[in-house]
Order: sequence, then C-alpha cells, then structure tokens
Amino acid sequence: MRGTGVTAAAISRVDVANYVDKVFLVYIVLIFVYILLNLMFSFGVRPPYSRWSDAILNFLRDVCEPYLRIFRRFIPPVGMIDFTPMIAIIVLYFVRTIVVNAIAG
Repeated sequence: MRGTGVTAAAISRVDVANYVDKVFLVYIVLIFVYILLNLMFSFGVRPPYSRWSDAILNFLRDVCEPYLRIFRRFIPPVGMIDFTPMIAIIVLYFVRTIVVNAIAG
C-alpha cells in the first residue's frame, strides 16, 4: 500500500511550527485555567474534600507552578494581588511568537 503512511520527509517546517504553536497555546490555556480554578476554590466554590477537584488542581499545580515559580522569585506580590501569572503569560506569548517564527522561517 503506497502513499498511506506519513514519512519524515513529508513533514514541513510549517507543520512543525504549527505543532509547537499549539503546544504553547495549550500551556497558556492551562495557566489560565489554573489561575481561575485557584481563585474559585479559594472563594469556597468547590465542595470540601472533593477528590476530583483536588486531582484537577494538583495536576494543574504540578504543570504550571514550576514555570510560575521562576517569576515569583523576582516579582513579589503587590498587596493581595499576584501579577506573576500575567507576566509569565506575556513572556510565554513572546517566546511562542519568536520560536514559531524561527521554526517557520
């Protein structure tokens, strides 16, 4: 059967750039969801001792906190407001643009 498989030569730089772009986009969305759920859960929206909400929040914490921790070392919270997620997303967006444009050529 000829022509049914995708070979490595058939994948172009644009395809790789699109894939990398989607990976960055998914990570940005995960950070947004982590911040929103963390905010909602801090206001008591979830039921106490809920396993599914703990599992979701633990997954998002494990995925997002290492990246956010980089910025929290340098940017202290201002009063009760933590600006590090916003700055981290802006930096990630600029890195995404640079990397995708470099790959796409």
